[in-house]
Amino acid sequence: MYRLLRAPFQPVTYSRWVHLCVPVLMLAVWMFIEPEAPWVPLLIVIPLGLMPWMRLAEGLQAQFLLTPHDQDSADGGITTVKSTRWSDRWRTLLWLEIRLAVSIAALFATVWLPVITVELVATALGKPGGTDVTLPFAPPPWAAALLAPLPLVLLIVIVVLLGELITTIARRLLGPSAGERVSALEARTEQLLERTRIARELHDTIGHALTVAVVQAGAARAAADPEFTERALSAIEDTGRAALEDLERVLLVLRESTQSPSQRPTLAEADRLLESARASGSAVDAQLTGPLEQLPGPVAREGYRILQEALTNVLRHCGPVPVKVRVEMAVGRLDLEVTNPLPERPNVMAGGGSGLRGMRERAALLGGEAETGPFEGSWRVRARLPLERIR
Repeated sequence: MYRLLRAPFQPVTYSRWVHLCVPVLMLAVWMFIEPEAPWVPLLIVIPLGLMPWMRLAEGLQAQFLLTPHDQDSADGGITTVKSTRWSDRWRTLLWLEIRLAVSIAALFATVWLPVITVELVATALGKPGGTDVTLPFAPPPWAAALLAPLPLVLLIVIVVLLGELITTIARRLLGPSAGERVSALEARTEQLLERTRIARELHDTIGHALTVAVVQAGAARAAADPEFTERALSAIEDTGRAALEDLERVLLVLRESTQSPSQRPTLAEADRLLESARASGSAVDAQLTGPLEQLPGPVAREGYRILQEALTNVLRHCGPVPVKVRVEMAVGRLDLEVTNPLPERPNVMAGGGSGLRGMRERAALLGGEAETGPFEGSWRVRARLPLERIR
């Protein structure tokens, strides 16, 4: 009831009214040519509805007049694309037939109800017969004056109801098909996965660089040794420069959707991470076994990020402590393990931070697994990434 009271003051009511009256133009032209066959327009729209571009034209018109408030919405419900399947063409044809039938009802309401109001006003003024309409009864002048606004109110109600009806039908028949919905869902999923991947890239790259810079700066200040300070500044500079290069690659992907992040670092460049950790004061015992440069691209890139995050966590939570790194190409898989002594407060590293979760997500995307947690008095990160399924 409240919606009906608001309807006369909403622009969408009148835009839908215009949409209802547009097919009447074709009907009016045909009735002028052949008034004895009003059903012919229903046949004329059949070849029109089967044309692919008709769905685009009707979708644009319906979106502009029926749902103007949803034009900027990603899920407005009415598509503006050509028909690609016969099912879309049949739906468009059914839409045209229904729209034509509903417009006939809107035509009668639009024409005859105002005429009845004029007749009632003429009766109230003592001048009956002001139009060619014969009222079903002859009300006295005072009753005609009271009844005169009712046809206009009924007209607004009919227009609102027919507008709601035709909008609902448009969303069903001109809306996306099942195939289009699946395609849109796949595109949305790809977009979310890409955003998640970029978030992980930024977290790992910037997090590692900042952690190394903080540890180096703190160590240099505590050492008060000019030579050590010089080495720390060099390490901070190298790490920052590498982080800026990674950041530029990520931003390039964001700016150009067709750009592939093919230049992301791989495990073949693991020495850069190990040297950065050593420069921060950690004694790194590394065992790199196998031709890492021959690893599949996804495994090499995600393995690098897992190793980077593991070393970053060591520096962030434990400081410059001894670290054991083992990277080995086994039969059909890559084994990656990083072990370091637990800090004095083990609960600092326990939990599911975004870094640990990111490592598990990276491994899971490749069909592998990553484990993080205490192991024999130390903290261990172990990842197993399959090679055969990736190839």
